[in-house]
Amino acid sequence: YHCEYYKKNPEHYSRYKRGSGREAFIDRLWGKNALKQRLTPMQYEVTQHGATEPPFRNEYWNNRSPGLYVDVITGEPLFTSLDKFDSGCGWPSFIKPVDGRRLAEYPDLSHGMVRTEVRTKVSGAHLGHVFDDGPNGMPRYCINSAALRFVPLEKLEEESYWFYKALFNKE
Repeated sequence: YHCEYYKKNPEHYSRYKRGSGREAFIDRLWGKNALKQRLTPMQYEVTQHGATEPPFRNEYWNNRSPGLYVDVITGEPLFTSLDKFDSGCGWPSFIKPVDGRRLAEYPDLSHGMVRTEVRTKVSGAHLGHVFDDGPNGMPRYCINSAALRFVPLEKLEEESYWFYKALFNKE
C-alpha cells in the first residue's frame, strides 16, 4: 500500500510532507547556511559546487590507515581502506564503494572531457568521478578528500560504525 504512495496520491502526500516538518529539518541540517557553517570552504565548494581540490595536496590521497571513509555531510559509509589503492592521480582512489546504492552517477561533459560524476544519493554531494581504468579491469573511483571524513578502524565502534568492523576481520 505504501509503495509509491507519493505518486498515486500526490496532493495528499504533498500536504503530509509540508506538515511533517521534514523539509525544515533537512534545511536546518543540510541547508546552504548550515553547510557553510559546518564545512570548510574547500569542503563546501567541492560538495556543493562540484569543485576539485588540488592533487597531492589533500588530506587522504596517501592515507594508508585502515578504516572507513564516510560522507562529510551525512556520515553515510561510502568506501573502505580495503578497496583503496594508489592510482598515482593525487586523490583517494577506490575500486568499489561500500554499497553502490548510496551513490548516483551522472554524465559529465565539462572541461572538454567525457567523464562520469559521482554524487551521494542522500545529500547530493559531489564526490568526484569514476573511470574504467582501475586495477584488473575494476573501476577507479577518484574521490575528493574534501567530500570525505575518515573514521579509523579503532574508532568504528565509538562512532557507531561497528557493523563495518567485520569487513576488516580476516579469516
